[in-house]
Amino acid sequence: MSGVHDMGGMRGFGPVRPEPESEEPVFHEEWEGRVYGIVRLMGLLGLWNIDMSRHNREQLPPADYLANSYYENWFAGIRQQLVRSGLVSKEELRTGRASTPVPEHIMEKVAHAEQVRTAPYMTTSYARPASSSPRFSTGDRVRAINRYPSGHTRIPGYVRGHTGIVREHYGSQVYPDLSAQGVEEGRHLYNVRFEGRDLWGESANVNSAVYVDLWETYLEPAP
Repeated sequence: MSGVHDMGGMRGFGPVRPEPESEEPVFHEEWEGRVYGIVRLMGLLGLWNIDMSRHNREQLPPADYLANSYYENWFAGIRQQLVRSGLVSKEELRTGRASTPVPEHIMEKVAHAEQVRTAPYMTTSYARPASSSPRFSTGDRVRAINRYPSGHTRIPGYVRGHTGIVREHYGSQVYPDLSAQGVEEGRHLYNVRFEGRDLWGESANVNSAVYVDLWETYLEPAP
């Protein structure tokens, strides 16, 4: 969807200041690790997938999304996901007390403390067969379709309507736009190179380029 989370290429947010890998901690605060653990372990219930989870965060109020830190948005998103999935009520979140018993079919999937360290980090591959052969090959000129869907999508706004060159075909992967709706379907995925000046005009560095992973549905042959 189009929203404040899709801020790639926008001005006014200041420079990116990456921390050196040797100095950057895994979590800057202890609570961030707890939020990460909650999100990972709740995902083991199998009631939603990664694209549903991302779309939940995209639907947070814009002012909240911009004011929150990275893991604050994760925390807000999982609270919203728990309510929408019927696992907890807003009142239970507010009071911190359960008012109804957890259904048996949910309890069977819960990872207990002694199982946490052995819980799988990645439970599945995202490779899925496609219903057709790939439409594009390495070296093809393609244009990102200028479309603004209301649901979840993985095409950044700054490449829409612009032309690039296919650099690699990754095979067929789960298509996120449908995955966020609970539909698992494979679509061909490509890496596409866009020249900086094609994206941002003459003010861009002549030697700059951006590589973006795009599903075939997002692309059309360039004229």
